[in-house]
Amino acid sequence: MTQQPDSAPITYAGAGVDVEAGDKAVELMKEAVKATHSASVVGGFGGFAGMWDASALTRYTQPLLATSTDGVGTKVAIAQALDIHDTIGQDLVGMVVDDIVVIGAEPLFMTDYIACGKVVPERIADIVRGIAEGCRLAGTALVGGETAEHPGLLGEHEYDVAGAATGAVEASEVLGPERVRAGDAVIAMASSGIHSNGYSLVRRIIVERDWALDRQVPEFGRTLGEELLVPTRIYSSDCLELTRHLNGDARTGASAAVTTASGEPAMHAFSHVTGGGLAANLARVLPQGLMATVDRTTWSLPPVFSVLAELGQVPQPDLERTLNLGVGMIAVVDAEAAEETLRWLNARGVDSWHLGTVSETDAATAPTSSVDYVQGAKGVDGGAVLMTGAYAG
Repeated sequence: MTQQPDSAPITYAGAGVDVEAGDKAVELMKEAVKATHSASVVGGFGGFAGMWDASALTRYTQPLLATSTDGVGTKVAIAQALDIHDTIGQDLVGMVVDDIVVIGAEPLFMTDYIACGKVVPERIADIVRGIAEGCRLAGTALVGGETAEHPGLLGEHEYDVAGAATGAVEASEVLGPERVRAGDAVIAMASSGIHSNGYSLVRRIIVERDWALDRQVPEFGRTLGEELLVPTRIYSSDCLELTRHLNGDARTGASAAVTTASGEPAMHAFSHVTGGGLAANLARVLPQGLMATVDRTTWSLPPVFSVLAELGQVPQPDLERTLNLGVGMIAVVDAEAAEETLRWLNARGVDSWHLGTVSETDAATAPTSSVDYVQGAKGVDGGAVLMTGAYAG
């Protein structure tokens, strides 16, 4: 190789990776991460691998592990534009753990991954503090993570986040399509806002209509940016406690709050309303031969959805398959448990209402050509959902 005596030496820092900044970020986030640790976390903070004491699973007869991974999509662009980074982590946790709880699994631990163009320690620490707060709300431990600096691939102020969580459920208590019956009640739980899906549509609307993020929007009572950055509601603790309340808990000896005529547990399924919208995600937890009829007149679109829909002149079918429109989680319960479910959720501070009913259907009578009808979704050849009526107010 030809010697280049006049060339400056090339270093890792010169290539754009600042190891010292990464170390400082770890120091700034350390206490927030440790605060999520219970006695089940082994080995503390900073190891090559996070460890969790699985002996807690010995109380199960047949423990099943459940896992999920996700990100927050282009909502990160809103956080970056506003230079507010301490809430996007809660979005990440909600997107991951609330997929696990759908089958009745309790989230046990989580890991995160942050890719960025430049490690700014305070910014990375803010992101992780948000993840830790989300883990606290979900009752799960943040046992590890990775921050990767990608100069030349991402801009100096750009980053993306992803996470994965693992949970456990007793095999005999798994929730899902197998439990759903004709006559079941469909119960809605309100979202906190847009959550973390559909931001490519949202961002296109505000760019095309030239709405700045610092614009005051009377319908929101705050700026556009503040409304768009509202953290995703985390439902996992509510869903788990509701299930134990309705079905009872063999491990603690708690009896079921509702005794059904069939003798079967009253909680049958949950659906996390994320990408694809309400109908597509609800269809995933229904078995073939059953259809949920959802009544739009039972709720009004929250202002963030109605304002964006009008601003962008977005067709209703497109809205409904992109945004949650005010419903973040759905419970499918035995009809005899509907009133107790609503009473319990609302008393807990979770705004909820009777959204619809499950009934039998067949291909000969199903309105398959209607834009209001969805059968199966995301690779699941399951049940169907029919949206009826017009949104209230």
